[in-house]
Amino acid sequence: MTVGVALNATDTDNQIDASVRLAEEAAAAGLRSAWFGQTFGADSPQLAAIAGRAVPGLQVGTSAIPVFGRHPLTVAGQALTAQAATHGRYHLGLALGTKFLTEGGFGLPFERPVARLREFLTALRQLTETGTADFHGELLTAATPIPARVPGADAGVPVLVAAMGPQALRASGELADGILPYLAGPRALAEHIVPAVTAAAEAAGRPAPRIVALVHGVVTDDVDAVREKATEQLAFYEQIPSYARVIELSGGKRAVDAAVIGDERTVAEEVRRYRDAGATEVVFAGTEIAGDADRLRTWDLLGSLAG
Repeated sequence: MTVGVALNATDTDNQIDASVRLAEEAAAAGLRSAWFGQTFGADSPQLAAIAGRAVPGLQVGTSAIPVFGRHPLTVAGQALTAQAATHGRYHLGLALGTKFLTEGGFGLPFERPVARLREFLTALRQLTETGTADFHGELLTAATPIPARVPGADAGVPVLVAAMGPQALRASGELADGILPYLAGPRALAEHIVPAVTAAAEAAGRPAPRIVALVHGVVTDDVDAVREKATEQLAFYEQIPSYARVIELSGGKRAVDAAVIGDERTVAEEVRRYRDAGATEVVFAGTEIAGDADRLRTWDLLGSLAG
């Protein structure tokens, strides 16, 4: 099982320089992958490309780019460029996004998100696999009057979706290479998420999907203080129906209930529970919440588990 981390260098003097330093530290700790979130700030495919090029051997990815406010042509160009820069070590993560950010930020109606995801994935796969597209859907058009190839990029960038609901899981199983569930505990994975996406992939004649479980957690001795910080940090997700549902399916009431906070033994046992629930890869996010010492302590543990 691959073990990686999500890198967050937003609270630094230079996010690009800091991201490269963190990627170097992650690789030195034995971690196999580094993932970058997408907000309204830094461009995550560029961050992944820069960090991946600076740290040979480290797999890099985005988790995840919302399909609203983007177009398959531009996202394919970003993904292929990042893949060429890293010589095939880039993984593209997509997301449905949220009503709050889509309508509040882009001024776009958050309508038919799964239908948009399906069309986005269909057009995107044409572009990343062939460098051309001729897709005309209800919601999107993607055509290439001139080629959209990036020399040096292998055909077929791995595409994963931050899917957790039944319809999104079905679309992801049929059209993507895997999923990036966040705040979905082992119970939700084993009983709901993994069976649904696996069945959809099988029905579509696709290989077994990758299950890249994003876990919010850290190794620390100051469990109560860190849990209090995490409660505040994760409260935003409780307002989003898809996250609220998966937290409940995981057996929790608050988002923090899905976090993994404790000593090395506690965290290692939870990582194994994710593996047993069907996760093919585990990526820890939020490891910076308790400071550098606990972050490095967490990375050392995760690196040993990856080995």
